[in-house]
Amino acid sequence: MKKTVVYIANFLLLASLVSCSVNRAKIDNSLGKYFDENKVEGCFTMLDNSNGKVTVYNLNMDTTRYTPASTFKIVNSLIGLETGVITDEKMVIKWDGIKRSNENWNKDMSMEEAFRVSSVPYYQEVARRIGKDTMKLWVDSVGYGNKNTGNKIDTFWLDNSLKISADEQLGLVKRLYFDQLPFQKRTQQIVRDVMLREDSTTYSLSYKTGWGFDEKHTNLGWMVGWIEENKHPYFFVTLIKSADQNIDMQAIRLTITKGILKQLGFFNGRM
Repeated sequence: MKKTVVYIANFLLLASLVSCSVNRAKIDNSLGKYFDENKVEGCFTMLDNSNGKVTVYNLNMDTTRYTPASTFKIVNSLIGLETGVITDEKMVIKWDGIKRSNENWNKDMSMEEAFRVSSVPYYQEVARRIGKDTMKLWVDSVGYGNKNTGNKIDTFWLDNSLKISADEQLGLVKRLYFDQLPFQKRTQQIVRDVMLREDSTTYSLSYKTGWGFDEKHTNLGWMVGWIEENKHPYFFVTLIKSADQNIDMQAIRLTITKGILKQLGFFNGRM
């Protein structure tokens, strides 16, 4: 009985760390215009770390799990670094010689560059070197989404085996920022460093993007990270859905996210 109580307590603690509570969320439907203008469905969620307040647009979508696509590179990097499969952000994996449609992937590259150009082949090789059992152990330890690593070690984050909600993604990046994930501080610092995309005198913006498809081949676009002003972090997740197979996902997810952040008062150093 005592073991059962301890197990339940630990489970509840883990659940509270994995996601951010939406029970006290402020629903802001005004943010919907950014999705409407771009003719997409989507959700946005933000956590103000100073007071724990969560702002959400489209709560139902925010709490529904979807394939993480390349946002899983956050965790794949953490596991690779922690296990020594990746020595550091400068570690190069040789190009396998297979020409792919994304020219940025067709060369030898470091982990740092692979993360920024979101190289699927690089991280597929990292996953193969980690191995199925070790990968599963760490995904379980992180409590990542549905924790389903599927049958294929190098596609499970792309083929809808592994799924995670925007709310859970928010909890993940918050834990990463504060060194609260089950990895060494060095490991988490390296991943935070490669996530930094914009750094100015008024703000810094760190994120990882992802682009995948659900079971109906609907486009799914992610932008997951945090914006920091005056040394104070705000964690955010943008998720987009679109049936348009010609969508410019790279441009739209950034446009929507920056539009929302600007409306919420960011980019001027006063937050």
